[in-house]
Amino acid sequence: MAVSDFLKALQAIFPADRVFTDPVDCYAYAYDNSRNYHTPIAVVFPLNIEEVASVIKLCNTHKMPVVPRGRGTGTAGGSVPEQGGVVMSLERIDKIVSVDGDNRMATIQPGVLNQTLQDAVKKEGFFWPPDPSSAAYCSIGGNLATCAAGPHAVKYGVARDHVLGLQAVTGNGDIIRTGCYTSKGVVGYDLTRLLVGSEGTLAVICEATLKLTPLPKHTGGITAEFVDTESCAKAIAAIMAQPYTPSALEFLDNGALNLIRSRHPNLLPENAKAYLMIEVDGSSQEIAEATEAILQACQVKGLIEAKPAHDTKALWAARKALSPLLKDIAPKKINEDIAVPVSRLPELLTGLEKLAAQYQISNVNFGHAGNGNIHVNLLVNPDNADEMKRAYECLDEVFSLVLSLQGTLSGEHGVGMAKRPFVPREIDATTMALMKSLKLTFDPNNILNPGKLFP
Repeated sequence: MAVSDFLKALQAIFPADRVFTDPVDCYAYAYDNSRNYHTPIAVVFPLNIEEVASVIKLCNTHKMPVVPRGRGTGTAGGSVPEQGGVVMSLERIDKIVSVDGDNRMATIQPGVLNQTLQDAVKKEGFFWPPDPSSAAYCSIGGNLATCAAGPHAVKYGVARDHVLGLQAVTGNGDIIRTGCYTSKGVVGYDLTRLLVGSEGTLAVICEATLKLTPLPKHTGGITAEFVDTESCAKAIAAIMAQPYTPSALEFLDNGALNLIRSRHPNLLPENAKAYLMIEVDGSSQEIAEATEAILQACQVKGLIEAKPAHDTKALWAARKALSPLLKDIAPKKINEDIAVPVSRLPELLTGLEKLAAQYQISNVNFGHAGNGNIHVNLLVNPDNADEMKRAYECLDEVFSLVLSLQGTLSGEHGVGMAKRPFVPREIDATTMALMKSLKLTFDPNNILNPGKLFP
């Protein structure tokens, strides 16, 4: 059937203010934070799960690709309509259905912003642990699609660990329910954990029951400065080997430190080449004991100073502002979120420095060191063809290094379009074939975010 027939059918279902077809209006939905651009033929704004199902059924009838979208903050191209078709924005399905403090749960719709949820449950004495740096403007639906995390994942886990059940619409247009309203439940297959992190390729999440965590009584801070990256990495491994798990453990390399120093001259010591920002939480006694143990773990050769930090707000604000500051070095960043076992961090971080020097590429590394999850930023000028060639050769070796250290190509950003060519290095052919068959079970006509995840 012709595209015009499809658009007429879509406009027959939805009022004019909930269907965009003008390319100018659609352009805002053509890209995400990966800066990949593909313009859809239409953008549709459903208001409930039944309307989501009607869109997907119509797209099946017309064999039309449909890409679910949150707020477009992803960095891997997961919500980019690469094959055209329709973008289905879930931003208007945005209610907090309930907050159940007695059972430590909240039921929400996918368009709810992460920060909106945090503000609502804080009044009840809770928080939802996934806290990406884009919390103020990313949606919970997007968090679930990518299995997002953030600094507090080191102690509390990622999005998948905090979801009890879902309502979703499969690629066939069927409404399904997964999981249950209890913290224990083993009836049937665990489809909830399968859908979380599937980047909208299996089903569109329309409601989620989330597990909430009580707010800690107190938090404390620790900072540690090192003469080089290797000594800092050894301290990270020592911190994670002792019994007290920090609630956040963030690593900054020399490039990241210089960026912060350029904007906040007196915030950081001048002689440090690697830096740890550490948070602990719990009762006053737990914080005192954890602080003592972590300070002891930092006593490695190469430590300049480790000390309690009584006011870390400015430091955390600077850490969250790091990503946009990278534009001060180069107009484009190749941003990867690889992860390795914590014990292999010394090999990873020293290996990254060697590769950046070998290929003469500016490189800034920072991230969630307690999970071994490092954000590797190769900073380049896209107009310099030779530099771009060297950067992608460097990236190829970065991935080889990560996999040789028993790591993974993505800790929290997902695969989307960006990492798709490298997936066969991590997932063997037999396992990938099973994953593809699962995709077709949920989405037999391959219309739901087609082409993502797999090469």
